[in-house]
Amino acid sequence: MTLARAHGAVIVGVEALVVEIEAFLAQGLPGISIIGLADTAVGEARDRVRAAIHNCQLPWPSERRITVGLSPASIHKKGASLDLGIALSLLAAQEQVPTLEGVLAFGELALDGRVCPVKGALVATIAAKKAGIKTVIVSNAQVREASLVTGVDVVGAATLSEAVAFVRGQEIPPSPSEPIIPVSPSSDLDMSEVRGQGEARLALEVAAAGGHHAAFLGSPGVGKTMLAERLPTLLPQLDADTSLDVTAIHSVAGRLADFSGLITQPPFESPHHTATMASLIGGGSSHIRIGLVTLAHSGVLFLDEAAEFDRRVLDALRQPMESGVVSVARSGFSLVMPARFQLVIASNPCPCGKFVGTGADCSCTPLSRRRYFSRLSGPLLDRIDIRVTLEKLTLAQLDSTSGSPESSSVIRARVLQARERAAHRMRELPWHLNAQVPGAIMRRLFPIDIDTLAREPISIARASSHPVSSHPVSSHANRTSGMSMRGQDRVLRMAWTFADLNGHHKPSADDIHSAIKFRDGDGTWQV
Repeated sequence: MTLARAHGAVIVGVEALVVEIEAFLAQGLPGISIIGLADTAVGEARDRVRAAIHNCQLPWPSERRITVGLSPASIHKKGASLDLGIALSLLAAQEQVPTLEGVLAFGELALDGRVCPVKGALVATIAAKKAGIKTVIVSNAQVREASLVTGVDVVGAATLSEAVAFVRGQEIPPSPSEPIIPVSPSSDLDMSEVRGQGEARLALEVAAAGGHHAAFLGSPGVGKTMLAERLPTLLPQLDADTSLDVTAIHSVAGRLADFSGLITQPPFESPHHTATMASLIGGGSSHIRIGLVTLAHSGVLFLDEAAEFDRRVLDALRQPMESGVVSVARSGFSLVMPARFQLVIASNPCPCGKFVGTGADCSCTPLSRRRYFSRLSGPLLDRIDIRVTLEKLTLAQLDSTSGSPESSSVIRARVLQARERAAHRMRELPWHLNAQVPGAIMRRLFPIDIDTLAREPISIARASSHPVSSHPVSSHANRTSGMSMRGQDRVLRMAWTFADLNGHHKPSADDIHSAIKFRDGDGTWQV
């Protein structure tokens, strides 16, 4: 046999592409060429494969002209993940191993023949399953990761010799077989450590229950970062399908070097304010890198000191906040990557950070304040549901003897109940959180009783230490007249979230008022 086929996989965005590898041995000037839009790393496979085959005491067709074809030829192939498949196809062309039908090889070869781990073993196994391939050969270090995919036999090989022995049907040393247990990163953060700031605590609870975006404004040291970092502790664990998707994304990003199981805790990403647009959104000229918005998929993206970010970087978040995906288009290709995250931003009101309340302590000029805060553009703020201005705590609120605040577990229990109510209401729809439902669908299927707005007065006790206040609903309804249609849709979604938290069948006047109050931030965040 002078022609043999094998299968490998390359990573494209957050998915893997199954590649058919053909090895053809012909008469002619000895040498090896790799065709099929291979990049430098794939082209260098010729030297790695030759050295690995020689060092494993396997035959090399030194008197033949070798052509390795990678199909589909119209898609760029990047990385060293095809090394093992190329080596096996060459050996099959020499009839040293049997045909490789139904087997996908995924791994890089060291010069001494070791099979080295490559980023994306999980997504490569998923792609193999979709293509009907029943067996996947990976590095021993990635057996547990690839074994997350059911219905595929995963074989670990420490060296090329072991991979050849398996294909020949010979006995090889067993791969690591420890049970895969879903684990969540341990965290010492808890809401019980947050004293005071009752309104901000309620804002986090609402954000967790409905999947809403949130923004915190306040002077330095008031607790903005402390609150935002504790939002993941209020979120429920990821379900099985979402957990596999998130784990696959982190596999492609190379974050599973020390793999210990499925990622079940919602991710939390907090980039520095010097982050570039490519690092946040993802991109590149020829090789697409995963951005932080994709790594935060099904979790939280926290932008601390948001007004210090470049405005173009912040505005790049507007499209994924609406669609839940990132579309990266280049001259030769385009990719769509998931980016369904919850955005939480925290910012000082001005460069000195003291322009709160009366602003008497602020030393900034009106122009510098305007320039500073204008980095948070109106269209971006319009997409943020919850806006809260934090105030400095009094000594009485900081007193540890005044009682212990609610813990994250207590709040999370209420969040879970609210999410269950929302999921039951939307059981016939493809969405499960209020923030995900399109405005047109929400207005048509879950409208607010406008008569309630016209009749009932509101009596609402704010979650902070402020006294109970009374307002006619119509005055607050008038405040929505200056909102965009998007803003009014988000008020409707938040009203339903308040209803879910309060156990109401429909949003009451209090629920509607609370949604409006959190939306306009008492006028501070008005856009």
